[in-house]
Parts: sequence; C-alpha cells; structure tokens
Amino acid sequence: MRSLGLFLFAAVLSACASLLYVAASRPQAVEAKNFLGFDANDYPGDEALPVLRKTFSFTSYWLSPPPGEKSTSWLGKRSALQSQGFGFVVLWNGPLQRNVKSASDAQQKGKLDGQAAVKAARQEGFPIGTVIFLDVEEGGRLSPAYHEYVHAWIDTLAVEGFRAGVYCSTIPVNEGAGIRITTADDLQDKLAGRKLVFWVFNDACPPSPGCAFPELPPAPAKGGFAGATVWQYAQSPRRKQFTAHCAAKYPPDGNCYAPRDTARKWFLDANAATSADPSAPYSGQIP
Repeated sequence: MRSLGLFLFAAVLSACASLLYVAASRPQAVEAKNFLGFDANDYPGDEALPVLRKTFSFTSYWLSPPPGEKSTSWLGKRSALQSQGFGFVVLWNGPLQRNVKSASDAQQKGKLDGQAAVKAARQEGFPIGTVIFLDVEEGGRLSPAYHEYVHAWIDTLAVEGFRAGVYCSTIPVNEGAGIRITTADDLQDKLAGRKLVFWVFNDACPPSPGCAFPELPPAPAKGGFAGATVWQYAQSPRRKQFTAHCAAKYPPDGNCYAPRDTARKWFLDANAATSADPSAPYSGQIP
C-alpha cells in the first residue's frame, strides 16, 4: 500500500508539472496599451510643452477656430509639438444644426468645409491619410440635414486622400417612450457604408474616472461606444450635472490640469486613445 501511495503521489506531481509547463508555454493575453492625451481650445504656449509631454502622448490641433472663437492659435505650431514628441488629434469645427437648413444646403456646406479643412491640413504639413475630426458639439439624435452634411464631409475628405473622423457625444439622451440615443450611435447607424473614426466625449462619472491620469489609461471603448479610438473623459470646467460622483478628482476651480502643472497654468480636457498619434495615416492603403 505504501508503494502504491508513493506511486500515486509521484503520478500526481508529474501531472501537475505537465499542466504548469503547458500553461507557461501557452501565449499569454497582453492587455492593449492605451495612451493619454489632452485637448484645449487655446494653444498652451511653447513653455508648456515639456511639462505636458511628461503626462501626455498626443494633443489636439485646431485647423479652424474652436467653438465660439474667431481664430485658432494652433496654426504654425505643428513643428514645435512634433519636436517634443506629441502625436495629434486634428480638429475642424462643425456647424450647429440650426445653421444647416436643408439637404442641398448641407451637402454644399459639407463639401466646402471638407475642402477648407484639407487645405488647412496641407498648409500645416499634415500628410495624406491624416484623420481630421469634425467637432460635433450637440448631443442626441441629429437632423436628417445634418447627416447629409456629415456624409458630404466624409466624401470630400476621401476624394482628397484624407480620412474623416468625428468628435461626438456618447452620453445617452432620453427621447421618451423608453428610447435613449447617443450621437455616436446615431452617426454610426446612418453612415451607409462610409468609414468614420470616432473620438467620443463622455465625462459622466461613471464611466469617467474624472480628472485623473492613470498609468494604465482606460480603453476608449469604456466611454460608451465600442468603436471609439479616442475618449475624452474629463472636461474643463467640469460639468457638475455629470461629475457629481467624481468632484473630488477636480481642483476647486473645476478645471482639469496636468499633474506636473503645479502652478495650474494650463487647464485642459483629458483623453485616452488606442494610439499615441490618433490622426496619423494608416500604413498601406487608406481604408
């Protein structure tokens, strides 16, 4: 009996060793790396770049005036940002829905804005295949005319060899009768075969961590849209109706600042992305 017990014990040890060997030799799942970035309406200044680069891999770059502005302070700054190693999310301000009156008006506006965005991108040195994100500030379902505008924008960029992106909301809007819609879902549902790169904003806590800069940035898909490549998870100033559960993560003035900006000179919006350069062209053919 003792010999049999020793034999069984040895067999068990051998089996366990075999299982450990198989587990060790099996490829391990590697969590996808995500990257932090910031965006701001105003260029923060050359002196800010070394400080911000210690936290962020990419930055916004406004080709047009941001919402509510008459000019953009980002033009001519691409080389300075590149020299610090920043990637980009390139932006163009889209119209408000009330300014897109009809389908024909939308198509004309979309084409003209697309052409102007491409011209500005080329002047700033951005290469063919760069993603230019259309800034859509309004949340919820978009009008049929606005979808026509977006389609014309996408088609115009494609003809010029650039790729279309959109910055839009993933915060659900209640339409009643149990229907809730996000702008990202509404846009995706009406693309009619077109391709669009999604940069989504959702600063509601949760899913947002608030004004925080984790070593392992959150996956953009956690912002409420599975196809997102960039997620803006914190805004400046914080929106109290969405951020009550993470108010402590923001400074007292309600703005978000980089960890090493101890003087709090440059308030910003915080983002996470699947790439350190979300607007960069794809290698090979443009999809």
